[in-house]
Formats: sequence, C-alpha cells, structure tokens
Amino acid sequence: MTTALIAEDEPILAATLAASLKRLWPGLEIVATCPHGVAALADALARQPDVLFLDIKMPGKTGLDVAEELADAWPAGKPFPQIVFVTAYDEYAVQAFDNAAADYVLKPVSDERLGRTVQRLRQRLEAQPAGGMESLLAQLRAVAQLQPQPAQAPVERLAVIRAAVGNQVRMIPVADVVYFEATDKYVNVVTAEGEALIRTSLRELLPQLDDRQFWQVHRGTIVNATCVLSAVKDEAGKLALNMKHRPEKVRVSPLYAHLFRQM
Repeated sequence: MTTALIAEDEPILAATLAASLKRLWPGLEIVATCPHGVAALADALARQPDVLFLDIKMPGKTGLDVAEELADAWPAGKPFPQIVFVTAYDEYAVQAFDNAAADYVLKPVSDERLGRTVQRLRQRLEAQPAGGMESLLAQLRAVAQLQPQPAQAPVERLAVIRAAVGNQVRMIPVADVVYFEATDKYVNVVTAEGEALIRTSLRELLPQLDDRQFWQVHRGTIVNATCVLSAVKDEAGKLALNMKHRPEKVRVSPLYAHLFRQM
C-alpha cells in the first residue's frame, strides 16, 4: 500500500485534503497529519512515507525547509518520497512552481487539480518506487530563485564585522572569515585565529556579503570560497569541505552540492 504524510497547520484544510485524497486515491494510507514543519520532519524520517504533502507556510519550518532538511538527513539507500507542495501563493509564485516542474496544489484544494496530481504521483510510483533526489533538489533550487522577493533597498557590503569575544569586541575583516555558522540566535564567525559571535541570523547576514566570494553551502553555513581546499565524500555519499587554516570539515547540504561537482 502507498503511504502519505500531510503537513498542514490549518486543521480544517488538513482534514479536507485527507478526505479528498481518500476519495480520489482509495489505496492511499495517510500515516500522519502534522500541524507544523518540525513534526513533519520528524515523522517523515521516522515513517518514511512514499508521498509528502507539505504546506509551504508552516510554523517552525516551511515546506521548503522540510524538503531541504529531509534531503540532507534521509537514510542512504532508502527510497526518497515524492513531494507535493500545498500553497496559497499568488499566480506569480505558482508560475515559479510550474517553471521548476515541482508538484503543487493550490489552496483551497479542488478535486480536479488534486486528481491530476494523484494521477501523476501514481504513474511515477509505478514507474519508479522512489522520488528522484536530484530532481527534487533541482526543483527546490529553481523554486527558491523564482519566488517573488519583497522589494528591498540596496544593502551595503560588509567590510568589517564587530564580534563579541568574552568582554571584548573584535573587529574582524570580512576577508579573514573562513566560514559563518548559525547557532541559535547567533552566528559564529570562524577565522584562522579563532571564533566569535555576532547577534544576527544567516538570512540577515547573507545579503551583506559578496556572493562571488561567500557561498551558502548548508541552511546553517556560509563559507568563504577562497578558503575551500577540497570537497570530499564520506561512505554515505555526504559531502564535506576541507578549509584553509581550520582542522574541522564543513558539511555541505545536498541542495548545494552542485557548487562543488567539478571538485
């Protein structure tokens, strides 16, 4: 029997989607209905369903966050699920999903649209039990690039970072940073000489960095590309970077592995 997980923070919409799926796909077993992204991630890893219906906007983690983190944490050798995004986005954003060839259903969910999605899912599962990991990652990258972003004033590039080290404030030239790493409400600034904390988020920091030099390689990590010595894979196929001046390896999410393919 084919299994599915629904992640939707609005109980009525979750129940409506489940009822529609049972009507349109009698052989589908819904193994979990999750009210937020954190539960969806945990249940998906525990239950390993064949199909995931992920609401884009959820508390804790978005549907895109869940999909990215699943790609990062999915057990090696296990079939990766088919993913359908459930979205209330406007026409422009839906076009982004179409351009990315990503499966989606639009709220409020109609039987006609959901029926076409179910038909595609059944055909894919019959032809190939597992969802294509590389196909999903390409879709996530395309959707992230095509989603409309709120208008923002030009951001001035950082030249120096003011970071706390004990009771002192260090002035760190951005060029000296080996990588940035998210830690709760702070970002850890890692240099050849040591580490320091700044009270910001990676999302706020990234637009202030030169994207030709600083690359996001994980949802919680940005590296200085000039400090990357090599990219290596472990026995499970996970990618990590050897960095100049640092003994530890920096993990690369599958979503960003294409940046180092030639290495």
